[in-house]
Amino acid sequence: MPFSTIPRSKTPFRCKANPVGTSISTLEEICSVPVTVTCTDNRNPETFDLVNRKGWIHFVGIGGCGLSALAMLALKQGFEVSGSDILWSSFMDGLQEAGARLHIGHSVLNVQRNNGSGLPDAVVVSSAIPQENVEILHAKSVGVPVYKRDYWLGKLTHHYNLIAVSGSHGKSTTASMLAYVLSAMGDDLTAVVGAHVPQFVGGNNILGGGPNFVLEADEYDSCFLGLSPYIAVVTNVDWEHVDIFQDEEAVKTIFRRFLEKIRAGGHLILCGDSVGAYSLLDRGKQAPVADSSNGVVSLPSSEICGDSYRITTYGISSFNEWHASSVCPNSQGGSDYILCHKGHPVADISLQIPGVHNVLNSLAVIAAVMALAGDQRQIYESIDCLRLHLNNFRGVSRRFEKIGTIYRCHIYDDYAHHPTEVRAVLLAVRQKFPLKALLVVFQPHTYSRLAAMKNDFATALADADQIVVTTIYAARETNIWNVSGRDLATSIMGPPAEFIPSLVYLNYGF
Repeated sequence: MPFSTIPRSKTPFRCKANPVGTSISTLEEICSVPVTVTCTDNRNPETFDLVNRKGWIHFVGIGGCGLSALAMLALKQGFEVSGSDILWSSFMDGLQEAGARLHIGHSVLNVQRNNGSGLPDAVVVSSAIPQENVEILHAKSVGVPVYKRDYWLGKLTHHYNLIAVSGSHGKSTTASMLAYVLSAMGDDLTAVVGAHVPQFVGGNNILGGGPNFVLEADEYDSCFLGLSPYIAVVTNVDWEHVDIFQDEEAVKTIFRRFLEKIRAGGHLILCGDSVGAYSLLDRGKQAPVADSSNGVVSLPSSEICGDSYRITTYGISSFNEWHASSVCPNSQGGSDYILCHKGHPVADISLQIPGVHNVLNSLAVIAAVMALAGDQRQIYESIDCLRLHLNNFRGVSRRFEKIGTIYRCHIYDDYAHHPTEVRAVLLAVRQKFPLKALLVVFQPHTYSRLAAMKNDFATALADADQIVVTTIYAARETNIWNVSGRDLATSIMGPPAEFIPSLVYLNYGF
């Protein structure tokens, strides 16, 4: 959606031991975050060996943000990698440069070589690929193990200290920010996120030798149910992926199942300001605490949930264990706020990325880092290091990404494709440019989403001064809803809105 070397702290940052399974820990250099890794012994041996890092892995749907990150990680780990997709994507450029064999279009020939005598050791399949795909069928017919992305992620992360960042919105930015901050603090972690991060050498992944693994955990097609996180972050819960989930309650159901996957002795980091996320908590344990600022009630933070895992809430509202007060714009175009812990001011935080939604994302990162540390006495000792790296984080590609300036008009690109996301990014634009007019060019993403949320999109987009709506990006869908971008344009009340049938008009005639 277009619209107009890191210094280290002097204080060691130590962590608590993971109470589950066999503990392995190492103390890194100053301002590092060593955390023990859990190795449980109750899993059956798997067909494909991920530990020895030998063999050929073929990825079906390799051009997507999720699978491309896994493919790049496999290349870094020493595996031979091939993959296929129906169209070339920007993610495939880096994969090809790194040595992956890539194919456009799906064919039996993609999963064999040497006249059919050579076969991959494993095939990993994107959630968007139908099971009748010819490469999947052929692999199964010749006995090659085929793994959906959810099961593969479970195998990949099982022996790590997994920090899984989930939520309907903000997963990519929060996971990227967390991985960046931990890495900058000296943690030799591994990370996989679903977006390009300019500050990551690998683009959308980091391969480290330590026990921590930061993962963007996706609810689409129940993908995150294959995980067993030590720390789970839930940024919010909203009705999303309308092609999969009938309503918001269906989304909540899948998130509740995800919380059941948290390891015993682990930690849940949850945004208390999100009504949907808060509803996942068991309100029967203690009397909720009311907060008049947003009408949300909260479970007292850091409560043990059924003697299984600890809960920490964060948000703008003061009832949260970690909360932001006095949020205001700063000279960098981002936000400043006072970080508070259990009602007590801890530090002044300054971000260079704009929007209240990014304030929330940074609070999730702070809560997760402190959960890893375990010893709350280190909060005041390590906060200077943490706040420095939060300020140095420059964001994620296609998340309020500046792509140019023409005649004093600043042009930004954002992947916002849900009414909640559109509303958040337009508020961020107003924060950064309070005196400028705002023109939004919006391409709806999938027919099903627009059909289900047309009125919500119209309301969110009405915050702009002028709107142009283009044709719908179909992705994997056909238009059985008989909906169009023109329908959305005519539904927007207030500012002028028009429909342009092709992006070509924007390039040559707008």
